[in-house]
Amino acid sequence: MSDLKKQLEIIKQGIEEIIGEDDLVQKLKDNKTLTIKVGFDPTAPDLHLGHTVLLRKMRQLQDLGHKVIFLIGDFTGKIGDPTGKNKTRPPLTDKEIEENAKTYQDQVFKVLDKDKTVVDFNSRWGDKMSGADMIKLAAQSTVARMIERDDFSKRFKNNQPISIHEFLYPLMQGYDSVELEADMELGGTDQKFNLLVGRDLQKSAGSKPQTIMTLPLLEGLDGVKKMSKSEDNYIGITESADQIFGKTMSIPDDVMFKWFDLLSFRSPEEIASLKKEIDNGANPRDAKIMLALELAERFTNNAEAVQAQENFSKKFAKNELPSNIEEKAHKIDQMPALPNLLKDLGMVSSTSDAIRLIQQGAVKINQQKVEDKDTILDLNEKTLLQVGKKKYLYVTLSQ
Repeated sequence: MSDLKKQLEIIKQGIEEIIGEDDLVQKLKDNKTLTIKVGFDPTAPDLHLGHTVLLRKMRQLQDLGHKVIFLIGDFTGKIGDPTGKNKTRPPLTDKEIEENAKTYQDQVFKVLDKDKTVVDFNSRWGDKMSGADMIKLAAQSTVARMIERDDFSKRFKNNQPISIHEFLYPLMQGYDSVELEADMELGGTDQKFNLLVGRDLQKSAGSKPQTIMTLPLLEGLDGVKKMSKSEDNYIGITESADQIFGKTMSIPDDVMFKWFDLLSFRSPEEIASLKKEIDNGANPRDAKIMLALELAERFTNNAEAVQAQENFSKKFAKNELPSNIEEKAHKIDQMPALPNLLKDLGMVSSTSDAIRLIQQGAVKINQQKVEDKDTILDLNEKTLLQVGKKKYLYVTLSQ
């Protein structure tokens, strides 16, 4: 795989949409070190996993050798971004911004490489802008263009008030890209309008427009709603290893691989391999443990993460079995090989299917993964057999 192809594969992992991809490819072909901007308004003192979707992508880009700017919106925070809100968001006070910005910097380096991260504040140019500068900036857009933004459009149609100063938010976010000469800007799908404004303002300034990459919003612990403190479906990155591990284990199986795609540093090939194993009958719980361990280790340390896994296993191992497992007495002439036994008991369709599932780690005896297809059961003892995530059987062998 060429360096260019590999870079693009990593860059695109977990991405919802890329605008300006041709320009991006050309810059990579020219071996240009990209200037990548990501803005965070210090609206709350603590970050959760939903915020780290962007941070993880930033770290991947850092590891590819590009320049990442963690831009703290201490100026735009005074305006208040209404994204996703049906009413005007109250602006932050200077004290709130200062306190939250400090907390952000303490937390983001759990993901980002501190030595490779440029931390900047958009008050550096925002505070210097005069009233005339703001009017000049506002003249570069129209009310009709602003009303195209989804949340503004909904409020307008519902006769809900929109304050004039709210139109300045996307303009200022876009102007940040002009000041930083950004080659790329990352944001959630709910930020697409603001990111496009940045491209427009760069074009007006005679600069090459930035490539835009949007990332999906991360569903929370319920697997349905966007991760949010207000929904109480979040994992905070300052929580304990036990909390991070346990909460991750609680997410629905059907969103687990979206979490892998948006949060894990495992390669796309590794994640695809895990998906294939589960499609072939492996227990999704095993993959979820891998994810929970990775996240707990990232935001605490290895020792605490491993302990959290042990604590979880001790606490929940007895409670994970179905309550209606069938029991069967099975008489044998001689001890059969495990694949043959599984076939005789109707738990697999063939011995070759059994061997494949054993190799994939999808067969367990008394809740312990079977490593060897030549494993034999004890006679006259009730034994729990498990194949995949749904097939359970208590069997007692006798001669």
